[in-house]
Amino acid sequence: MASGTVLVTGAAGGQQGRTGRRVTELLLQRDVPVRAMVRTLDDRAEYLRGLGAEVVEADFLDFLSVQRAVEGVSAVYFAYPVQAGLLDATVNMAVAARNAGVERLVDMVMLVSAPDAPTPRMRENYLSEQVFERAGIGAAHVRATVFFENIHALATASGALTMPLGDDSTVLPLVAGQDVARVAAAVLTAADVPEGNAYPVVGQLLTVKEIVATLSAGLGRDVAYENVTDESWAEAVGGRINAHAVAHLSKLWATLRTRPQDVEVTDTIEKLGGRRPKTFAEFVAEAA
Repeated sequence: MASGTVLVTGAAGGQQGRTGRRVTELLLQRDVPVRAMVRTLDDRAEYLRGLGAEVVEADFLDFLSVQRAVEGVSAVYFAYPVQAGLLDATVNMAVAARNAGVERLVDMVMLVSAPDAPTPRMRENYLSEQVFERAGIGAAHVRATVFFENIHALATASGALTMPLGDDSTVLPLVAGQDVARVAAAVLTAADVPEGNAYPVVGQLLTVKEIVATLSAGLGRDVAYENVTDESWAEAVGGRINAHAVAHLSKLWATLRTRPQDVEVTDTIEKLGGRRPKTFAEFVAEAA
């Protein structure tokens, strides 16, 4: 692996898979020095200090603060939230990491990364990957599908799974944020990772019917599925999710319900993460 300190971005943990926080915990458990990059010095930052991380305050979109955060580290975990600004943040990190002599950068992106990908975020992910690969910083990509955490949050916010997914036979590829973090930590600490490698991470394929049944059993109450239009879903979540995320997810749900999915559960979690993928049932039980 790249020797020395690992800079982990998004270390405080957000509203999605909290992979940055989990990567921090996993690396520290392996006695790997961690510099945890946070946006705000709050209780979450104190928690990271308590674990033994060096905490640095920085903003993805402020180049000088990113440059200070990267100085002296040998590897970076880059996890930009699903919000506007990914390409600006990518350029800031790529330049700062190259200047600092970073030997490995692992970024967490969407499962599909291509110029013609179905959502705007996935298309930005493709460009972000190209920038990192051309920076000469040992880039590798962990490509994750829909987090268990997001489906759970959408269902518990309203008491029902209200989504534009068509009938309840629609299949969703899912994964636990914890499993994504395991793979990322493994790539960061691996002895040799060829530059440009991509690691798809899919933990389970479930129909909407199976998701609802799992939620009902795990939460101890009936959870109904309500199929709605794209427009009404976007309007309903607009107050809780930023516009960039709404645009991405709206296209994603439409793609899942209208196109055959050539997606399978991957062996990445077991091979690199060291355990079988967590099931949605296990996740819901733990969350409850």
